[in-house]
Amino acid sequence: MSEFVVCGRLLDTLALREATAEVAALRIDAEGVIVERAPDGTDAFDALRLRDDAIVLPPDHVLIAGLSDLHIHAPQWPQAGQALDRPLEDWLGAYTFPLEARYADPAFAKAVYADLVLSLLACGTTSALYFSTIHEEASLELARACLAHGQRGFVGLVAMDDPGLCPPDYRHASAREALDATRRFIAAVRALPGNDRGLVQPVITPRFIPACSDALLEGLGALARETGVRVQTHASESDWAHQHVIERLGCTDSEALDRFGLLRPHTVLAHANFIDRDDRDRIRARDAAVAHCPISNAYFANSVLPLREILDEGVRCGLGTDIAGGYTPSIFENARQAVTSSRLRESGVDAGKPPALRGGVAGARVDFLEAFYLATRGGAEALGVSAGALRPGMMFDAVAIAGRRGHLRLQDDDTAATLVQKIVCHAGRETIVRVWVDGRAIKLKSDE
Repeated sequence: MSEFVVCGRLLDTLALREATAEVAALRIDAEGVIVERAPDGTDAFDALRLRDDAIVLPPDHVLIAGLSDLHIHAPQWPQAGQALDRPLEDWLGAYTFPLEARYADPAFAKAVYADLVLSLLACGTTSALYFSTIHEEASLELARACLAHGQRGFVGLVAMDDPGLCPPDYRHASAREALDATRRFIAAVRALPGNDRGLVQPVITPRFIPACSDALLEGLGALARETGVRVQTHASESDWAHQHVIERLGCTDSEALDRFGLLRPHTVLAHANFIDRDDRDRIRARDAAVAHCPISNAYFANSVLPLREILDEGVRCGLGTDIAGGYTPSIFENARQAVTSSRLRESGVDAGKPPALRGGVAGARVDFLEAFYLATRGGAEALGVSAGALRPGMMFDAVAIAGRRGHLRLQDDDTAATLVQKIVCHAGRETIVRVWVDGRAIKLKSDE
């Protein structure tokens, strides 16, 4: 890849409730790193814009940082939007585990995963944190799909061995078998042809505590320390899952994971709806993060995540689609729902009661600037990726949005805050026209 320049209206954020919008030029080096940002009206901008390698975006386009999805069950893509009326434990047993068992066939996996990765890229997701299945070869097909189509992928071979929860035809036979498989998978992903830049990374992935024996959790914690590989799992998602861990281990998910050595820098805890102040303090102290999945939570979590407290207390957080507990591959749709859910949490929901008795939590709302931050910089920080903003020193992961497609109507005089609200409310696949990951232009499905 050669150095190049992109010019246009830039919108990004480095902090909660703060966003900047300006016409500027970005110079991206041959490694995909932004090395210069020159605002309009400067000599540097004029010089960059006139270069032969300059990509000049149309005036109605806006360039934003790429989106990060912190929680995706890749094998569940074929069942997105199915059986969301069932309780979580029923949904897993009747639908999800039987589907995931089909990934013993790598050919089936290859077709599903290619379609998913392309669909996510078309939605602006430049970084994705994936659960796969227990099948090594099929999980490698997911890593290969990320490499083939240019997505920054974090892929986890699922580890699950508890016969009390996991079906007999879909679990590891023992903790040792799961640990050996995870070790092999880490080495195989790192050695994939074309992955010399580490665009795709392996992730240690205990499904969740109820599906794993203590021996497996202890072994995965030791493997994380040995290899330095990131960790992902579910934590305190629903009443059932939260209580299961308390009854089994005498503590919350966060404390248990910490004991097992799995709460580490850039560990991502999916959902975490029932975490309390002590849990949040522990997560922050370990430099771990929460993946907020607001659409999925509405169906399976039995509560609304205390997102306001998470943000105010400085806990790292980003957004996840939780395909297929969440029905959409769009991080923008989850950003919208994050704002909506927080407003419902603040006001309470029972119209039959006076406002003071509706159970609302004062000051719980989250605004559109914060949701935009979670979708971009917040998710990248959770993953430990130098991306999520259009600033020198960061990787050029970016999305160009057409300002007058679908329901989106951007104006020349829109402020940064107005642009953020319009984009969070209306941006989607139909408005996304160009995507770059690691400085490389992505061929979108719509281009075919």
